[in-house]
Amino acid sequence: MAARPAIYSLRSSRRLASTGRGPFPYMDALTNPNRDDSDLATTVFLSNLHCSSCVHSIQNAVSSLSPAPTSVEVSIVTQTVTVRHPKDLSRAAIDNAIEEAGFDIVSGPEDNDLPRAQSTPLASFSLSQNLTRLGTPFTPIKQRHLAQCAACQADQRASLERGVESSTTLHEEKSSPSHDGEIYLPSQQKAEMPPASPTKPERSTAASAVSDDHCQQQVTLSIGGMTCASCSSAVTDALSELPGVSEVVVNLLGNSATLTIERADLVPTVTETVEDIGYEAEVISVEPFIPAAPKAIRTTEAPQRVTLSVGGMTCVACSNTVTDVLKGVPGVSNPIVNLLGASATLVVESRDIIPQVVESIEDAGYEAEVVNTEPMKPEKGGEQEIGPRNVALRVDGLFCSHCPSKVMDVISSFGDRVTILKPITDHTDPFLRISYVPSPPTFTLRHIIHSISSAQSPNGTLFTATIHHTPSLEDRARRMQQREQRHILERLVFSVFATIPTFIIGIVYMDLLPSSHPGRMWVMEPFWTGNTSRASWALFFCATPVMFYSAGAFHRRSLKEMWALWKPGSRTPVWKRFVRFGSMNLLVSTGVSVAYFASIALLALAASQPASTDGKGDTTTYFDSVVFLTMFLLIGRFLEAYSKGRTADAITALGKLRPASALIVVPTSEKEQYTHSPSGSTLDDTDLEKGDDSREKRELYIAPGTRIERIDAELLEVGDTVRVQHGGSPPADGTIVAGDGGAFDESSLTGESRLVKKQVGDDVFLGTINKGAVVEVRVNAIGGETMLDHIVKVVREGQTRRAPIERVADMITGYFVPVVTLLAVITWVVWLGLGLGGALPPSYLDVDIGGWVVWSLEFAISVFVVACPCGIGLAAPTALLVGSGLAAKHGILARGGGEAFQEAAQLDIVVFDKTGTLTEGGDPKVTDAEIVEQPEDSRWTRAVVLGLAAELESASSHPLATAIRQHCSENGASSQTGASFDETPGRGVKAEFGKLQCSAIIGNEAWMTENGCSIDGRQANQLDMWKSEGKSVVLLAIRDESVAVPAFSLFGLFAIADPLRPEAKSVIGHLHDQSIGTWMISGDNETTAKAVARMVGIPETNVIAGVLPHEKADRIRWLQQVGMKRPQPSLRRLFGKQKTNERCVVAMVGDGINDAPALTAADVGIAIGSGSDVAISSAAFILVSSNLYTLLTLTDLSRKVFNRVKFNFFWALFYNMIAVPIAAGVIYPAGNARLPPAWASLLMALSSVSVVCSSLALKLYKAPATAQAM
Repeated sequence: MAARPAIYSLRSSRRLASTGRGPFPYMDALTNPNRDDSDLATTVFLSNLHCSSCVHSIQNAVSSLSPAPTSVEVSIVTQTVTVRHPKDLSRAAIDNAIEEAGFDIVSGPEDNDLPRAQSTPLASFSLSQNLTRLGTPFTPIKQRHLAQCAACQADQRASLERGVESSTTLHEEKSSPSHDGEIYLPSQQKAEMPPASPTKPERSTAASAVSDDHCQQQVTLSIGGMTCASCSSAVTDALSELPGVSEVVVNLLGNSATLTIERADLVPTVTETVEDIGYEAEVISVEPFIPAAPKAIRTTEAPQRVTLSVGGMTCVACSNTVTDVLKGVPGVSNPIVNLLGASATLVVESRDIIPQVVESIEDAGYEAEVVNTEPMKPEKGGEQEIGPRNVALRVDGLFCSHCPSKVMDVISSFGDRVTILKPITDHTDPFLRISYVPSPPTFTLRHIIHSISSAQSPNGTLFTATIHHTPSLEDRARRMQQREQRHILERLVFSVFATIPTFIIGIVYMDLLPSSHPGRMWVMEPFWTGNTSRASWALFFCATPVMFYSAGAFHRRSLKEMWALWKPGSRTPVWKRFVRFGSMNLLVSTGVSVAYFASIALLALAASQPASTDGKGDTTTYFDSVVFLTMFLLIGRFLEAYSKGRTADAITALGKLRPASALIVVPTSEKEQYTHSPSGSTLDDTDLEKGDDSREKRELYIAPGTRIERIDAELLEVGDTVRVQHGGSPPADGTIVAGDGGAFDESSLTGESRLVKKQVGDDVFLGTINKGAVVEVRVNAIGGETMLDHIVKVVREGQTRRAPIERVADMITGYFVPVVTLLAVITWVVWLGLGLGGALPPSYLDVDIGGWVVWSLEFAISVFVVACPCGIGLAAPTALLVGSGLAAKHGILARGGGEAFQEAAQLDIVVFDKTGTLTEGGDPKVTDAEIVEQPEDSRWTRAVVLGLAAELESASSHPLATAIRQHCSENGASSQTGASFDETPGRGVKAEFGKLQCSAIIGNEAWMTENGCSIDGRQANQLDMWKSEGKSVVLLAIRDESVAVPAFSLFGLFAIADPLRPEAKSVIGHLHDQSIGTWMISGDNETTAKAVARMVGIPETNVIAGVLPHEKADRIRWLQQVGMKRPQPSLRRLFGKQKTNERCVVAMVGDGINDAPALTAADVGIAIGSGSDVAISSAAFILVSSNLYTLLTLTDLSRKVFNRVKFNFFWALFYNMIAVPIAAGVIYPAGNARLPPAWASLLMALSSVSVVCSSLALKLYKAPATAQAM
């Protein structure tokens, strides 16, 4: 039997990468001919497996067993030991060997995402073993299962027949080959596995790539414990130093990191490195770089739309030749050759066919060059090809080893329609992964789930199948943030409880009560030993648990950071270890530790002195500072963690736009088998129209032969038809197939507040709201492929791209801790020197014990505590994260991330493409037409003239020709047939009409002049007027062969225009008001381009016309060098290079394939959302709405975001520049004012919290009034 390919879960792939094993335990036996088929695989889970020495110890201990195991594989990542061994070596012996080596064995991994798969021989399974696993007594569910499972009943009878032996068997089977931690490998297992249909070849490639330890891997990690830029820098530095690791990107706010590794076996090293420096690391995904599939499997690749530039075509015959050549290439469909555009578009089954296409065209005598290749998208409203869908299912209700075989039998019954990617092999592993091609309504995921749920169960309650979703990176980050907040809160609550007695003793009794108060006198009395007061001992007992529990996380992380820096084998240069180390954790830990251990020393010093005769013990300690300092630090850390979690609310809100259920239209002939949601039911007209405020106008009745059912939205398939009620949201992207009164609120996606009317054939999107009549929608895209998913993906990618200003913050925070440490030491030394040298008045010394050493130490502690690099590190990422969410809310996708925001905030020039950007970009229309008046008895009637024009343009695919044909057909053109067509690129077309005894030409003015056709003064004036309005002109001339001296005479004049966007002029005007220059670049002729520019308000001197696509990029670079910069305030360039020769910041706004080079060359590429995929992929910003007013929102929001970044940055720097000197005591001579450590910690906490709150204040942003009017 051929081994099944497997696609594993994220955790499973991590497991495989670390062990080098295949996707299924028995796969190794199939591929290793030297392995004994009777070998067993025992997997043991440990709780204290930490490093390579642990691995070595375990391997030595297990390898010494007799008989010797075949192999011992240890994974630090998954904390597992897998031993392959003969049957004679029992599980108990293996467990004993591992425990004797000093390791703790646990029952199983804590993995809620995808439990481990374990295989057990069905033939060797017995009821007694089942009892051992599941525990006794039976639960009601297990009793019901036993009552219906013949195999379990047979096992029970056999067990009872053995009588007394059953107890012995029960004891022995605890160490038998069927133990829960063992995996059976004999050949009978292969026969018992249900057969799977052949998997798609590329799936096999993917599977093999995942298990290949020697190919490059893209690793995504979830990292916990990062609190500031120093933390992210520490993780980045640690990972970058690892051999074989490159392209490390750490996302502080997202609690994640991505990196590239040369081999899969480096994953354990990566996670161990992160954990060694004090952070939590969890592998989210390991994705290989899969090589291109061979030609043999190209049929599974998505079809590609190819655009070619074809040279050498001179006439219609040439274009027909090229068309015929393309049609003759296998795998090519829909070839369209544009003679005037010297291009061709076609659809190929695979990219591998493209070289053959180019070669075929060149063999025919023409030049061919590939311009663009993009995946095919389904035609709007047409039949859509449905590709394979991969899903993971969770099957609940598995209680013994016979249950998986029943489930797999159900899946196998579907034959080749379902491919098994990961089977269920054990009842402890209820996860099944399959691939299938849906064919609604006859075969869908709903049929598969229904079949599993009703397998051999009359009441349908035996098994329950649901779709299993692995948590996304955002979900894991959110859980990690919540766990971090919970841990901080627990320690904060403890410190608050400790603060209450500390406040009463240290503040109320010691400071507020008069010295004669009995309570104060009692706590001041010496106690236990020496001159130590009761108050000091009480504060010691309050501060100690706070020191080691509440502040413990700071100590642990700082120690791990320093160990990672100084451990043997560290690749960090020695000099760098002294000038760049530590994070906020080190500053906090150092401040708290100095205060605590200094207090311990003072306590010991007081205890060694004789008791005071006046009954007042010594109270000079900092124990109260330790408690207050820790509490304030934890308050600040908790508020900071909570606020950082709020910065991504906008993206989270987008994810909540998905409806949980859908109303699906299904044939009445089908059984009601889809309603697996709690509310699932068949609905009538009344149910469907609830909440509709105008039933008579909005009602859409159920078509005969169909019914409506409510199902879970995740069970929808591409091709399903769903009903969207008034007030409801489409459960997926789709096309309206019934109902013309829909009006959708798309503000959640595009930012436009106006309702968009929808008719049959229009697209609707997940996340929008139907405010109009009920409509029925055919689903075109489901989970992961909807517009909403793409928006979230683009925003997520943009958030990982950092602004240049963040590099300044990284540099500062990198050296912040060493500088603060140096300042604290200098502060202590200076004050100590001044005190010991007699330069300070004796009145300054206000401590009872320790002298100037203790007195000056308080200044140093305050410096340690008050300094805060967190605010500097959070200044940019928090504001940019909120900004990207706000942009998405207003229909702007910040694909370029922080760098794009920074560039957009400094724009000097905006360059517009003409067609599709300043104009509506649809099909051109004939706006004006004039047929030269003829005598009444002339045969050249209006219908004949229009018929000639339509026939002449029928040979061309040019947009202007299409507009002429449409105009003629709509205005009564007669049918004419021409011959001998001759097309001249860039000029026009000539043809002969035998029945009318004439020749006719159509084209531009130059074409008329070349053919001897004269244009009188009135007609010339008319043409000039049209051209001044930005319209293209087309002329028609006829030569009557029946006259004595035939010559071409002008018979028709046509003006064609692409209408301007109504908001274009207003947008240009507002950009000018902001001192931003505007330019237009177009491939059109100069007269038309300047006319369009004049109408929208762009100076004619700022028009670049008649340029090719690659020349557009050259002109953008030219503008960057010679363009005029806009006037800027003096503070505007504090973060840039203020030079007289500084180049302009240029933005390019476009929508087409020909704009892609210019979008890439510009500092800020802005793509219109309705444009081509190539343009969108080249842009830094994507305007989901085609309304140009969104551009004003973009420029305004970018300035607001970047100004907030600068404000945050300046505030954080200003805070540290003021707070650190005050903490160091520069104002102490003025009235003995100082900043105690406790209050210093409060200020430090407020620093980072204020920065995050400042960024959150961006959520109050309102778009400009002009943009809101859209």
